[in-house]
Amino acid sequence: MIWLSVVAFIVAALAAGYIVRWMRSHASVYGNGMPQRFHFGDVPRLGGAALLLGIGCSWSLGVLQSLQWGDPGSLRLGAWVWGWLVVLLPAALGGIAEDMTQRLSVRYRLILTGASGVLAVVVLNLTLPRMGWPWLDAVLAAAPWLGIAVVVLAVAGLPHAFNIIDGYNGLAGMVALIVCLALAHVALQVGDRALAALLVSTAAATGGFLVWNYPRGMLFAGDGGAYVWGVVIAMASISLVQRNADVSPWFPMLLLIYPVWETIFSIYRKAVRGVSPGVADALHFHQLIYRRIVRGVFHDDESRRMLMRNNRTSPYLWGFTLLTVVPAVLFWNNTLLLMAFCGLFVISYVMAYLAIVRFKVPHWLRH
Repeated sequence: MIWLSVVAFIVAALAAGYIVRWMRSHASVYGNGMPQRFHFGDVPRLGGAALLLGIGCSWSLGVLQSLQWGDPGSLRLGAWVWGWLVVLLPAALGGIAEDMTQRLSVRYRLILTGASGVLAVVVLNLTLPRMGWPWLDAVLAAAPWLGIAVVVLAVAGLPHAFNIIDGYNGLAGMVALIVCLALAHVALQVGDRALAALLVSTAAATGGFLVWNYPRGMLFAGDGGAYVWGVVIAMASISLVQRNADVSPWFPMLLLIYPVWETIFSIYRKAVRGVSPGVADALHFHQLIYRRIVRGVFHDDESRRMLMRNNRTSPYLWGFTLLTVVPAVLFWNNTLLLMAFCGLFVISYVMAYLAIVRFKVPHWLRH
């Protein structure tokens, strides 16, 4: 598992370095007037390609290790891992195409992530077997198509949730890394070493990308990176619940409540204003933190000042994420507690959002 992680990290870091050095020209197509743009200059957005290459090499090596070299780590990474890559490709390649051209509409990107969701059901036989409540479990047993629908929705929707929170250096990448390691920890707790190996290598590839992304912002994940994280984490979350009866289905829900609720809340506030959910704006939670909390900068140069504010925004959200990850890891098999923490997060998020909008943020948070 360590060997696979090393390979994932090195391949992703080297690929990212190559992109930074030799593939910057495509970044000029990203307009300066974008509301979600918080940087100066043309920064390549092909971090997703580096992630995909690092993950693909690492997972392929794991399959070879298991099938050809006696499986010394007892990881049991069989040919089914190729199925994971097949599921990942439509969403990832669609996101990378958008990053390079800026011409792939939201509709087509949704179709591609939806295709990954359908492939997850067809190729991997993924389904949600239970919801943690007896009466809901009975409904799923009577109507198995509901579990299949949840899988398609999760695999299709989570990539866009990660894309929404991918606004500042190190934000989405660190959230993905933390979530992957938390899922891997519980997978090891229940003896699922194969799933843990895939997750740890994904976290390692993310670390290779972060070398170039945080704090200097020399490379962005783009849609491709967000879609890679979203699809892999969605598949891993559902697989963990499907393959291990001890794991509560609310464990991955609490782990991912930040990007999921950010997406739901974004759709709600846009619907209230009569705006399409696909229209980008600058009113997400992380953008409000950037504009109204992160103010203490000490550089006169405008680009340097923006970079410093950008970098200081992400740690606020890392801490916010850990507030859900820690209880999720501690109570991964306790459905009631996990649901209670999900509700607590939603309430805390809405209260914090309203406090920032109304300029009622405590003084100590602004420094």
